[in-house]
Amino acid sequence: MAKAYERIADDLRQSIRAGDLNPGDRLPSEDKLAERYGRSVPTVREALRLLQTEGLIEKHHGRGNFVRRPRTLVRRTNSRHQWEKDRAREPLAERAQTGATEHDTGLEIDDLVFYASYRETEADKELADAFGIPEGTPLLERNYRTRYRAESAPFNLVTSYLVRDMIAGNPDLLDETKEPWPGGTQNQLYTVGIEIGRIDERVTARPPTADEAEELELPPGTSVIVIRKTSYDINDRVVDVSNITLPGDRTELLFTTPLERW
Repeated sequence: MAKAYERIADDLRQSIRAGDLNPGDRLPSEDKLAERYGRSVPTVREALRLLQTEGLIEKHHGRGNFVRRPRTLVRRTNSRHQWEKDRAREPLAERAQTGATEHDTGLEIDDLVFYASYRETEADKELADAFGIPEGTPLLERNYRTRYRAESAPFNLVTSYLVRDMIAGNPDLLDETKEPWPGGTQNQLYTVGIEIGRIDERVTARPPTADEAEELELPPGTSVIVIRKTSYDINDRVVDVSNITLPGDRTELLFTTPLERW
């Protein structure tokens, strides 16, 4: 038998899904809801907490509870890598028309706000093992954030590592002001003679850290999807290692595997 707070949550949930309460609408106060349902304020709070966990509402301190605006869905497919490679040798004008985020979201370039920061660092044991290089080898660490202009949270959190000496032949690749780079990493590597041969992506899920939950504006209880992306050149040398953290409430991963016919 459903508990009292679950019945309250069910009723509010139906109102949201039916459009009686629209994104951005403020819910009645806790006292008003308690009066409406003939229950105590603590019971109402349990119902609201359940809806917050589901991502249907959000609490603004000092203002009340509001119906949460749905965030832009990101559909990330494994075909995106070939799409990026096909574009890597296109002329600048062609590459500048669209990028991977637009590909994944259906948005236009003008819809997006992009941020990149670079810093030089040294390979710790984990990255040294991943690249097959000595610990302490100079690396270029690149951090990326892209968001929809109408939203405040980025689509994901990306940290990418390149071996500095591998890309130093093109000084522009060390300059964060050249971002966003038309054609992305595959074109960047192409400018120094590197062709990507394969990409491995290891996908896991876990609870977010406090910083991740804040930056991605995750509803309580939402997990993150973590991708460890390793790019190999055509000689099977690791040329890029990226950590990608995706919000579990607005990311879809689609894997399509063609099968050979008998």
